[in-house]
Amino acid sequence: MAKDLSRLAKQKKIKYFLISFVDLFGVLRSKLVPAQAIGEMQKNGAGFAGFATWLDMTPADTDMFAIPDPESLIQLPWNKEVGWLASDLWMDAKQVKASPRVMLKNQIKKLDKMNLQMKSGVECEYFLISQDGSSIADSRDVQSKPCYDQSALMRRYELIKEICDSMIELGWKPYQNDHEDANGQFEMNWDFDDCLVTADRHVFFKFMVKSLAEKHGLRATFMPKPFENLTGNGCHAHVSLWNGNKNKFLDEGDRYGLSKTAYHFVGGLLKNARSLSSFFNPTINSYRRINAPATKSGASWSPSSISYTGNNRTHMIRIPDAGRFELRLMDGSANPYLLQAGVIAAGLFGLNNKTDPGEPLTCNMYTDYKNYPNLEKLPNDLEESLEELDENKHLREAFGDDTVNSYLKLKRKEIDDFDQNDSFDKRSPVTNWEKNNTLDC
Repeated sequence: MAKDLSRLAKQKKIKYFLISFVDLFGVLRSKLVPAQAIGEMQKNGAGFAGFATWLDMTPADTDMFAIPDPESLIQLPWNKEVGWLASDLWMDAKQVKASPRVMLKNQIKKLDKMNLQMKSGVECEYFLISQDGSSIADSRDVQSKPCYDQSALMRRYELIKEICDSMIELGWKPYQNDHEDANGQFEMNWDFDDCLVTADRHVFFKFMVKSLAEKHGLRATFMPKPFENLTGNGCHAHVSLWNGNKNKFLDEGDRYGLSKTAYHFVGGLLKNARSLSSFFNPTINSYRRINAPATKSGASWSPSSISYTGNNRTHMIRIPDAGRFELRLMDGSANPYLLQAGVIAAGLFGLNNKTDPGEPLTCNMYTDYKNYPNLEKLPNDLEESLEELDENKHLREAFGDDTVNSYLKLKRKEIDDFDQNDSFDKRSPVTNWEKNNTLDC
């Protein structure tokens, strides 16, 4: 039986609930509902005008209702009067197929039929910047190799401590916080879990980091490449498949500790990588990060070619440990639900077709890429990735033609808007349009 939110409100002294959903562009939308009204909202949902968000709807469409998932409830550690809820979208008594959380849940159902569960963790990188987004917030953070810089890390101790304390309180099991490869850049990691749980937490984490940064007089951004001369924000995902307590990716007899199931799954991701870029690198700014030259630190920390390897960070897929792999394609603007849904959809293609990923490469792909002229490259810009998605029969089948077409339509309108204001050149400074439209992604 579902948790009674009215009862929980009394027990936890919650006065208001944020009933939230994420649209196709990854924007977090919410209504603030007083606790006295949550019973009705739990039953029938909170009403929204879908056309007013990044969903392919018009003012003539009926109301859309966000029905909260009580299992997703998070009481804000910094404001315990408020409870946050992830929601599924409904319209005309039917789930909205093009709502990202529903898209993910539909892929999970396909795994369920195979008695499989995907568990995942994400590595969320972000910058702390000035209020206007023109510079990093810490003027003393100037090292050419700032990764793991203790001094810069500890100058932000109070903020990072509050975020980490919040995750501890919520039971997420955070295990490390560090200064990343770019000046002003940080990463905070918590334990892996069921992919839907991870997606919900990913959404909340971004909201929490931005909110607490503001509380401390700072601004946080997950924008892929806010500064052209610095390493961009990635969002690497660690993935494994389970049957109950058995890790189906684990084979201790394999040189990398992966099973045939895992290699087929990897093969599916490699096969669909160019199309998946449209979900995993969904902004114009994203393509400053992938296929990018090395920054002054010595590496881009992002892939350019479609390849996999052992414990080697220069490739798109890395196998850091037995029983799992790391997909390094995603950036900070990726929709948390489409991230997980895309991984499942491509992985299922690999499983169902027993896709062979080929032999892993061991080279430094950043320096040796010219030695592999036949190796498939990632798209150079958003339009190229959308063209790949448009032609991908498997992903169309996985998500439905209507959903894919809606995504393509909205994203191409975004490109048209950009083209009216600027032109995209990776060698030129980040444009004002990119910052205005992506800093708060």
